[in-house]
Amino acid sequence: MKYTEAIEINLPRQEVVALISDIDVIPKWLRGLVSHTPTNGKHGEVGTTSRVVFDTNGQEMTATETVVRQEPQDLEDLQPTQTVYYDRELEAEGMWSMAKERFIELEPDRTLWESDNEYRFDSLVMRVLAPVMKRSFRKQQRMHMGDFKAFAERGVDVRDNES
Repeated sequence: MKYTEAIEINLPRQEVVALISDIDVIPKWLRGLVSHTPTNGKHGEVGTTSRVVFDTNGQEMTATETVVRQEPQDLEDLQPTQTVYYDRELEAEGMWSMAKERFIELEPDRTLWESDNEYRFDSLVMRVLAPVMKRSFRKQQRMHMGDFKAFAERGVDVRDNES
């Protein structure tokens, strides 16, 4: 199952990339994140693996995230025409996914975040249900991207709305 989502964020690209990769603020915009702990390497660097725990409607899921691409490596002196790439694999029991993120400067204070997503499932049942579930996966992706936009632009913390 594959799909692409995109959102515009009214902040400079360098600030967007810094926020999205800051391990300390991820819980403020990523709903259901219980923990995100590097098991080897440094968070955000290529090759780093992390143990990620999510709680979705009371059901806990543990996964391993691996950063497979970050270009350019040095984000300090980005040129306006450079696209920033940040790709991650996520593996959990019965599932593998790849998120390929692109951050494109539209204007000095406006960034386009594009996200190509792919999911593969081990079980026959999940493979059969995947086309039906695609809408739910896309909806969740749009929600996460919208939550990030609200956090980045206005400081909205998703944990403030959880009961």
